Amino acid sequence: MRKVMFLGGSIQQLPAIQYAQKQGYHTILCDFLQDNPGQYYSDEFYCESTTDKEAICIIAMQKKIDGIVAYASDPAAATAAFVSNRLNLPSNSYESVLVLSNKYLFREFLFKNNFNCPKAKSFKNVEEAINSLSEFQFPLIVKPTDSSGSKGVSKIDKQEELNDAFNTAISYSKNNQVIIEEFIEMSHEYMVGGDIFVVNGKIDFFGLLNCHRSKEINSLVPIGKSYPLLIEEEKIHLIHDELQKVITLLDIRMGAFNIEVMFSKDRGPYIIEMGPRNGGNMIPQLLQIITGVDLVEATVEAALGKIDELKVGCSLPLDSYFSTYIIHSSKAGRLKNIIFSKDIQENIIDKIIFKEVNEEVEIFDNSSKAMGIIFLKYRSLEELNFKMKNMNKFIEIQLDDME
Repeated sequence: MRKVMFLGGSIQQLPAIQYAQKQGYHTILCDFLQDNPGQYYSDEFYCESTTDKEAICIIAMQKKIDGIVAYASDPAAATAAFVSNRLNLPSNSYESVLVLSNKYLFREFLFKNNFNCPKAKSFKNVEEAINSLSEFQFPLIVKPTDSSGSKGVSKIDKQEELNDAFNTAISYSKNNQVIIEEFIEMSHEYMVGGDIFVVNGKIDFFGLLNCHRSKEINSLVPIGKSYPLLIEEEKIHLIHDELQKVITLLDIRMGAFNIEVMFSKDRGPYIIEMGPRNGGNMIPQLLQIITGVDLVEATVEAALGKIDELKVGCSLPLDSYFSTYIIHSSKAGRLKNIIFSKDIQENIIDKIIFKEVNEEVEIFDNSSKAMGIIFLKYRSLEELNFKMKNMNKFIEIQLDDME
């Protein structure tokens, strides 16, 4: 029986574990959270931090694993590559994955290789950051170098806002490092995001989506994805070529990558993120609904060395209208009810609720505070745009005050 190790067992990481179980693989889960749901779907569970490379490597050697997966986790991706390289398992190089999973290393890579890149610098303490502010032009983005899901990310317009933003960012950083970079004004309405999949050094699956953001709470936090992509065909080709250039320069051979790309008003494209893992917020599931390609399957099987057997390439449909929407709250409290209006019920094709009645709900200032995700299908682009922009009119979150 083949043994697969998974790094992280949150509810959004369950699909990879469940796929492996259905295939009859022996599953071994590592997660530092004792109450993670993934342990109940795994054959073995070890309460270890997924960023502790040596500890994870010892378990992997003891268990004689055949592959390791860091599904939808930037922090764990480098650990998976480190272990795979040491045990000669299928993977990309640890050095390349480290560049992609550390925001500042990635900015340095982009700059050195003549990609479009915002001015950026990393700092260990706020005093250093304050002393360097004269080098930047506001507004600025302040974020941890090693977190995902928009955790600890802020946009600031003046120096007086830096202290709070820096402290927020560093509180989410395991390596105690913060990156400050100049904000880029987009020339299009939505950030371009989604997942790609690489087979033998080439992009074989190219799944681009519109990234919708929260305007009422934090404009940097995603609230959903939608398809079809609302940018020109020429720009789509430019994105493909820029991403392939990164893959070639870093000698990436295989696997899923979660990307965010944008065009500025005078230049572009800018690669904002290229995480060496599947996208969070169930992006692979949305792409499977749209294309029929199972990126969860591809990710697990690639980790077991079946990369040459994968067939993930496809052409995207032209007349399909889909989205996801992250259920969230602008207030804190205890969940009383989630009410979906009749006008949105007709669009919902799947619904995953993370919270139960009476469970605590937090203000949605990063993706870890989501209450659930719904998948929607529409009759037209006009309907999609209207309902995604007005979803708070169709979904009511009822909360009781915290005692």
